[in-house]
Amino acid sequence: MTRREFLRALALAGFAVVTPADILKAAAKAPGARWAMTIDLSACSDGCDDCISACHRIHNVPDIPNPARRIRWIWTSSFHDLFPDAPDYRAGGPVLALCNHCEEPPCVSVCPVQATFRRKDGIVMMDYHRCIGCRYCMAACPYGARSFNWQDPRPFIGKIDPGYPTRTKGVVEKCDFCEERLAKGLMPACVEACKKGLAFGDLSDEGSQVRRLLLSRHAIRRKAYLGTRPKVFYLV
Repeated sequence: MTRREFLRALALAGFAVVTPADILKAAAKAPGARWAMTIDLSACSDGCDDCISACHRIHNVPDIPNPARRIRWIWTSSFHDLFPDAPDYRAGGPVLALCNHCEEPPCVSVCPVQATFRRKDGIVMMDYHRCIGCRYCMAACPYGARSFNWQDPRPFIGKIDPGYPTRTKGVVEKCDFCEERLAKGLMPACVEACKKGLAFGDLSDEGSQVRRLLLSRHAIRRKAYLGTRPKVFYLV
């Protein structure tokens, strides 16, 4: 399937495609930085996991063999699994997935202790010390972007990076757009490790790469019909 055929099939299926007007309108709604990420669907290749390895290494994500207890911040899936209502543009190839850092995050509204919250710049955070392990946020997240520590994760970390806190049994964790790196003026680890497929930046900054890409390329978002307004855009 060509890119043109794919876009036509999306339109016939009633699938929402992000337009430049959408980006400009969204960026104008709030002052300050509004972080977003783009993933180029044509750039990911089979067998490459540089972005995943970089993210999991610096954030002390454990490598737990049991799939039922696996912890993941960023992972790959099939196009059909991530976009079940769209034609399979990737033909079974790997597609990157992570927390979408929604403008209207359902996970935040259901947390009874405000352990998960949305910052003014749009990053959806986790406070591991406040989390009581109720997993309401996991049930509310439509993207499967959160993991629960059924056991102490530290024995499953090959080499602990002292620059980021490890978690404990009974708490939920997920991607945080590398907020600790952003505070130092650095890119998220996955973007830095990726050779060509990922871009990250401020939607309100006219000079940012992510904004330029969204204004020049067609993009889709996961389950946008739910009204969560994801901040991870897939370029097609």
